[in-house]
Amino acid sequence: MAVSKDEFRQAMSRFISGVTVVTNKGEDNAIRGITVSAFSSLSLDPPLVIICIGRNSSLHEHLKEGSYFAVNILCSHQEYLSRKFASKDEDRYEGVRYVEGDTGSPLLEDALAHIECRILHAYPGGDHTIIVGEVVATGVTDDNPLAYFRGGYVRLGA
Repeated sequence: MAVSKDEFRQAMSRFISGVTVVTNKGEDNAIRGITVSAFSSLSLDPPLVIICIGRNSSLHEHLKEGSYFAVNILCSHQEYLSRKFASKDEDRYEGVRYVEGDTGSPLLEDALAHIECRILHAYPGGDHTIIVGEVVATGVTDDNPLAYFRGGYVRLGA
């Protein structure tokens, strides 16, 4: 029995997810970023994460084994960044404050956390690529997270 894309999307909308922006600085020195909700820790020893990137995304071809990326976990007041990096806007960094991380990847100012990674593996996953990243640097702040649930943003408080 097959499940339609709409049925699957509806079921998955019931799973609350954090909101991240994945960024990198390519071999061409151009900075890129996209909003990603398919992100998870994979292992503590060694520290590994996974991200799932659509094969048609603007970032996909720049994430190759051995290259770097950063996961910027957004806090409750950064919905505008999620929307900006999810858009088709060519210059997603216009007006966005960031610093360059240890890996060269942009770290968005005021994010709840930054996780910088080196790409270990990339695996096919339907219309996405599953990327395994080795964590090489982190940074955290104290704030409340931005989350996504049932097709909209929600703010969680302590």
